[in-house]
Amino acid sequence: MDPMSLVMFGLIAVLIFFMFRNSKKRQAQMAEMQSNMQPGAEVMLQSGIFATIIAIDEEENRVTVSSGNSTLVVHRNAIGQVVTPVDAPVEESEAATLAPDDDPEFGERFTAPNDAQSITDAATDFDGTPAAEKSEDKNSDKE
Repeated sequence: MDPMSLVMFGLIAVLIFFMFRNSKKRQAQMAEMQSNMQPGAEVMLQSGIFATIIAIDEEENRVTVSSGNSTLVVHRNAIGQVVTPVDAPVEESEAATLAPDDDPEFGERFTAPNDAQSITDAATDFDGTPAAEKSEDKNSDKE
């Protein structure tokens, strides 16, 4: 056998390996989604409609969902993804999960509270004159 045919058989073997691997991943994702499909779960249909599952008919492969004031009966495969499973933890308020906003504003220097030198450096402009004197000069020019 020449080396070129060995490379070709090797590439075909790698291709087949990845095809089986991807199909197993897809099957695992579908099984997880099917297990999360329970009454009360929020789902998104293939058409993009968000709804809540009311009932599931295993024999007919139908799912009854409610979206707003409407109730729809769709095929089980029409559900694209489970947005919020039934046993998902309730989200905390946004304020409780965010850190306090202690970041400096744009252009503001961050100074340590015990560092007096950095505080005086922050109060001076680029040419070395204190910022307070510049504001006094601007006020005197207006008069």
